[in-house]
Amino acid sequence: MASLDDAAALALALPETLEGVRRGNRTWFVSGKAFAWERPFSKADIKRYKSDTLPDGPILAVRVLDLQEKEALLASGVRGLFTIPHFEGFSAVLVQLRSIGRRALERCLLDAWLAIAPPALAKEHLRGPKR
Repeated sequence: MASLDDAAALALALPETLEGVRRGNRTWFVSGKAFAWERPFSKADIKRYKSDTLPDGPILAVRVLDLQEKEALLASGVRGLFTIPHFEGFSAVLVQLRSIGRRALERCLLDAWLAIAPPALAKEHLRGPKR
């Protein structure tokens, strides 16, 4: 189980990440591009679900590299990952923070950051500390 503050701490631990507010929600950016953001359900989202139960608690949206990665991630069986009709055709998944483990959340945020970060910065981060 993770919280929005856990997500913030993990996101801000990634190089050159800044936290801001976009559309009234906490958002994490690298090089001016959002890679993760708080994503409450809109009235339209709630209408689309009709009688189905919406995931509760704080929801985070995270970018993925492309639609193939999105489908693979959703099919992976990681607890807490899902999508909604509004995200159809968009390379991002939703994360129910109450359902995902810390390690899986950390991996989702790193992958989201890598999908958005400039290639040189991503390569440098993956290489690890300079020796």
